[in-house]
Amino acid sequence: MNPDDVRGARCGIDTVEIARLEKLVRDKTPEELGRLFSQLELQDAGNGPGRTASLAARFAAKEACSKLFPREIALGVIELADFSTRRDAYGAPVIEVSPSARAVLDRHRIAAIRVSLTHTDTSASAIAWAEPRVTKVAWFGRLLYHLFPYRRGVVLGNLRRVFGGYIPESEILKLAQAYYAHYVRFLLEFIRLPFMSEARRQAWMRIENVEVALRAHARGKGILLLTGHFGNFEVSTVAGIGQFPGYRGLFHFVRRPLKPKLLNDFITWRTRKAGFGTLTKRGSLEAILDLLASGAIVVYVFDQHAGKGNGITVDFFGQPAGTFKSVALIALSTGVPVVPAYSWREPDGSHVLRFEEPLPLIENENIGEAIRRNTRAYNQEIERILLRYPEQWIWMHRRWKVTGR
Repeated sequence: MNPDDVRGARCGIDTVEIARLEKLVRDKTPEELGRLFSQLELQDAGNGPGRTASLAARFAAKEACSKLFPREIALGVIELADFSTRRDAYGAPVIEVSPSARAVLDRHRIAAIRVSLTHTDTSASAIAWAEPRVTKVAWFGRLLYHLFPYRRGVVLGNLRRVFGGYIPESEILKLAQAYYAHYVRFLLEFIRLPFMSEARRQAWMRIENVEVALRAHARGKGILLLTGHFGNFEVSTVAGIGQFPGYRGLFHFVRRPLKPKLLNDFITWRTRKAGFGTLTKRGSLEAILDLLASGAIVVYVFDQHAGKGNGITVDFFGQPAGTFKSVALIALSTGVPVVPAYSWREPDGSHVLRFEEPLPLIENENIGEAIRRNTRAYNQEIERILLRYPEQWIWMHRRWKVTGR
């Protein structure tokens, strides 16, 4: 059978006896029931005679959805409560997923889960099926992949590390070609940006959830912006953050020097011209602490390999990876909020820069363990973002250089 056919035929079916569900609801406290059903599900079910049948249908939907991902359910990555049912404007059932379940769907390249519900006087049934995400590849992406395969082995190897066993090889090849297309667009946009008017730049870039970053900055401790090489980070930097002239001079980027030196000098000049400071990742800890104490916003590109001197080994997509420990160290010692930020390119060619809620600080009596746990949490956030738009990440980078723990 064609593996693509298997991917498109992913389906789960479940039937629940209403009497069994009635006993389950009766035996659970409201708090326990709230951990299984969302507040919207409980509200939609009402309090009338049809409540138990309605909840039974929703429970069957959760079971049907979970059967789409037996491995993740068995490992405890997701659970029934990560799936909930709501009604759309036409009254049809729609599945909503938690952030954990969304990451699972993204790794399987599933755009959404469709569901059909029904019930009789004695039982409720649900059928859930996965809607595959379509990877569109521009012709120049295929051309570059085949004719100018720069680091193609690294790209494919990294993609297989993340998606191998989750999607067929044919889809991995499509993602690789889509990445090469992104690389072409990235370079063209990089060249085009300096010649764009301010009005055109603002129309080109949409900013989401910026109030999160503004609230965090209002605490007066500065901010650590956790990000990576997502979308066109050069465009999001200049065209996105540049929309806030009041914050000019407050942003400082921690990054590695590029090769060749001429390119690094050009990027540094362009960054500073746009009103942003730059810091090297090696030997800048004191400067970063001073900047944060003054209320600065330090942007930390977190998705590159870190050697033993600068990093620790923690999992990245389930495999050991050298990861920078300085973000966790700074957050633990200063209490500075760590705010995830990332960008992506929309199908129409516009760009989005989005900020997320600050990540909770994980404390532990053992400082080494606290650093490890927080660093792993930062990697998990990078994983989640990467899976949303995988073709717009730097697959050419050798992220997994660690061979053992």
